[in-house]
Amino acid sequence: MRTICLYFEIHQIIHLKRYRFFDIGRDHYYYDDYANETSINEVAERSYIPALTTLIEMAKSSGNAFKVAFSVSGVALEQLEIHAPAVIDLLHQLNDTGCCEFLCEPYSHGLSSLANEDCFREEVLRQRDKLKQMFGKEPKVFRNSSLIYSDDIGGLVASMGFKGMLTEGAKYILGWKSPHYVYHCNQAPSLKLLLRDFKLSDDISLRFSNSEWGEYPLFADKYISWIDALPQEEQVINLFMELSALGMAQPLSSNILEFLKALPACAKAKGITFSTPTEIITKLKSISPLDVAYPMSWVDEERDTSCWLGNVMQREAFNKLYSVAERVHLCDDRRIKQDWDYLQASNNFRFMTTKDTGIWLNRGIYDSPYDAFTNYMNILGDFIKRVDALYPFDVDNEELNSLLTTIKNQGEEIAELQKELGKWQLKAEKANSKTSKPANSSEKKPAAKKEVASKKKKEEDKKPLPRSKKATV
Repeated sequence: MRTICLYFEIHQIIHLKRYRFFDIGRDHYYYDDYANETSINEVAERSYIPALTTLIEMAKSSGNAFKVAFSVSGVALEQLEIHAPAVIDLLHQLNDTGCCEFLCEPYSHGLSSLANEDCFREEVLRQRDKLKQMFGKEPKVFRNSSLIYSDDIGGLVASMGFKGMLTEGAKYILGWKSPHYVYHCNQAPSLKLLLRDFKLSDDISLRFSNSEWGEYPLFADKYISWIDALPQEEQVINLFMELSALGMAQPLSSNILEFLKALPACAKAKGITFSTPTEIITKLKSISPLDVAYPMSWVDEERDTSCWLGNVMQREAFNKLYSVAERVHLCDDRRIKQDWDYLQASNNFRFMTTKDTGIWLNRGIYDSPYDAFTNYMNILGDFIKRVDALYPFDVDNEELNSLLTTIKNQGEEIAELQKELGKWQLKAEKANSKTSKPANSSEKKPAAKKEVASKKKKEEDKKPLPRSKKATV
């Protein structure tokens, strides 16, 4: 039976304030609080609240037939808890319907998977713990920032215990293959891959309200008929997009939510169901491995990482940021950890792109990519000075790396010793429990020997003495 996997992403940009070179060393607060509060309230009112309300109605009215999946970055959850708690309440209500699955992603919505394995692992596990605490379920499926994926990243994700991962159905990777099947990571066959159908997804998120589009206006029955017309053996249709597409990219006046509400009924009429990612990877087998030597994503026509690391400025900022990754990983300063999350966010590097994609890019306070680079590097300069205050910069890289390796090895050695100690403690407890019974019986043995000895003595006293002895007496 053919099924639709509908997934939405929620991430909130943290707006940096205008930060001058002369602020370095004096001002350690980097954010435009007014812009952050204004932007998140706007997207909550125009998109998140009406869209989530609609999805809750769809789940309740469908008798659990409608399913949807979400991933929410840790940074977005922080901002929603502060400025738009109503959105958090709606996410809880959607979770309570039993028709929603929450996926894991990097806490910062950053690019650590391209730079530092330890940082990537730490923030993924931190996000997993946060989602389990908030929604009562531990995510089994992973979604990287902007669907970034490669063979190496897949292997790392599988090593953290995830059973599935979402990524882009890029044509230059698939070739003649279809994204409408389940694939698996070639480095870890246990990790199943769901590939986005970018055409059908973009028909909703990018083209729906475009009056110049050849398929405008798009109705639910026509859209489902496109899915129904696919070859029968193609069973999985993955529709992945940002939630803000419903209300922001496609305004509510375009009837985008009415279109969404009509999808389940039209799908049911054609025998098409809705499923969560976990349901799909549990029920369906992979048809083949997917070979992705270099990272791909769902951004721009190239579907690669060039939107973040395509020019010299972006690579310079990226390398400078992750040059202190090991030091930040070791520190326990709460403010530095939070700034690290916000500075890693991928949009900071996106603002520096010089690519001409034909789509307007909102750079916020920046007039140009060079302006974005200058402002970010000023902030990064101050941040690195604060990190250097904890781990002095006069320690050369080799010495620092040696120190970090020693600390890491010592930590692993301590963990192994603790495990070994635990095993010996269990053995000692078992040994004590076994020897406690013989100890009791051994206490009684001396008493028994005394009784036997006294009996023998009495018998000897009753025996007649030898004549020689009597004579002497």
